[in-house]
Amino acid sequence: MNDSAQDAPSTAERRPRRRAAAPVADTPARQSRYRHLVNPFEPLKVFSDDQVAAIHASALTMLENQGMRVLLPEARETYRRGGGQVDESTLTVRLDRGLVEQCLALAPREIVLRAARPEFDMPVWGKHVMFAPTSGPPNIMDTTRGKRAGSFEDFCNIIKICQSFEVMHGLGGLVEPQDIPVQFRHLETTRAMLLMSDKIPKVYARGPGQTVDNFEMIRIAYGLTEEEFRSRPCVTTIINTNSPLQLDIPMANGIMDYAAAGQVLIITPFTLAGAMAPVTIAGALAQQNAEALAGIAFTQMVRPGAPVVYGGFTSNVDMKTGAPAFGTPEYMKAVLLGGQLCRKYGLPYRTSNVNAANTVDAQAAYESVFSLWALTQGGGNFIMHSAGWLEGGLVASFEKFILDCDLIQMVSEFMQPLETTEDALGVEAIREVGPGGHFFGAQHTLARYTNAFYAPIISDWRNNQQWLAAGKPEAWQKANAVWKQALADYQQPFIEPAIREELNAFVEKRKAE
Repeated sequence: MNDSAQDAPSTAERRPRRRAAAPVADTPARQSRYRHLVNPFEPLKVFSDDQVAAIHASALTMLENQGMRVLLPEARETYRRGGGQVDESTLTVRLDRGLVEQCLALAPREIVLRAARPEFDMPVWGKHVMFAPTSGPPNIMDTTRGKRAGSFEDFCNIIKICQSFEVMHGLGGLVEPQDIPVQFRHLETTRAMLLMSDKIPKVYARGPGQTVDNFEMIRIAYGLTEEEFRSRPCVTTIINTNSPLQLDIPMANGIMDYAAAGQVLIITPFTLAGAMAPVTIAGALAQQNAEALAGIAFTQMVRPGAPVVYGGFTSNVDMKTGAPAFGTPEYMKAVLLGGQLCRKYGLPYRTSNVNAANTVDAQAAYESVFSLWALTQGGGNFIMHSAGWLEGGLVASFEKFILDCDLIQMVSEFMQPLETTEDALGVEAIREVGPGGHFFGAQHTLARYTNAFYAPIISDWRNNQQWLAAGKPEAWQKANAVWKQALADYQQPFIEPAIREELNAFVEKRKAE
């Protein structure tokens, strides 16, 4: 970001907070419902209690007998103080099943993420649903310029598009800006998220130094004291175990730093059946569960009551090539069973909208639809990679982002409650029209037609003649025009000049250091 600090008085003794954003053009009433989503449907119980119990018991047996290899000495010491058995010769930590159960009982069942504006705070528990965009691809793609290495401009453009869609509730790694030196990357990307959006940030746990910087930037941007920052979660991070059964140094540091600060940890084993986990889905899920429980227990040993989310990311690989496969029947089963495990533990559930397509085609759409079906029916709370994910996570696509926003808004519209008031039932309208008539000109229709139904972003409902006359636009072409229009229409949220100045000064100071 090259936003220059605006002239403003020095920061007052009580740190200024963000003001509400200036009024913008009215948005359709239907879209405003997407800010805080609640899934009204009972989650599917696909697997029996005995099957869920078997996965749970297998995970506990793994932790008791085989354990986790933990590479960070301070982490092994924390496990030891928490009651784990540590073998320094093999760097292995073993956890008694009773100890795991005790730690699970300490984890909070309800998490509410603090946003820059209080009305945008996001609950992550129960039937609440939060969508966040793709995170971490090294490459970017659009149909105008093709596939290329991610840049800071691309990173900022995705933030702008996230800000433009109500159904995107948080931010993330978006795309790796490879034109920013690694030592400065976290400073520039976190500052960009905080200045260009008022949605919940997600940052990486890549060592204590970067974590301290990220925490300080968020604290400054939100106008919080150190105590206020640590009293409520404001930011999330993903902790990926090194499957199978290993916790590396950056991830262990991340758990210790985020748990101590009271920020949200999403413990997510990366268990691909046939590669980093057994080839059977049951075996892969048992391993996922063992690694997740080991990480969750660790969070509570660091700080009892630390907010933590159970992350599921089990899928399979293509056994012909070894490439990851997503949106598969196996992935859907894993998502549904992961949800049942989370409900057994009473923990919030992270899952993902993923696919393995290489371009924005039918495969990209139907694999995402299968992923969305599974996570919606499986009771997902924090939905990662909701928009823009392509090529198994190696690419962020602008056109796929828009396609996904349309899909997610359809899912969100599906979640809206059905109105059954006397007026909605339309008995009077049916009497007015009478047998054999039509409702196009009925008063009941005329009063509601502008927002009676979901208006799609991409779907084209014109008849064939109209579609041909319009030039036969395909979905990817419409998506290309939509994301470009979103960038043109982007409005940056207001931030107090004093906060902007302080944030910019902190970033420049740290870069100089």
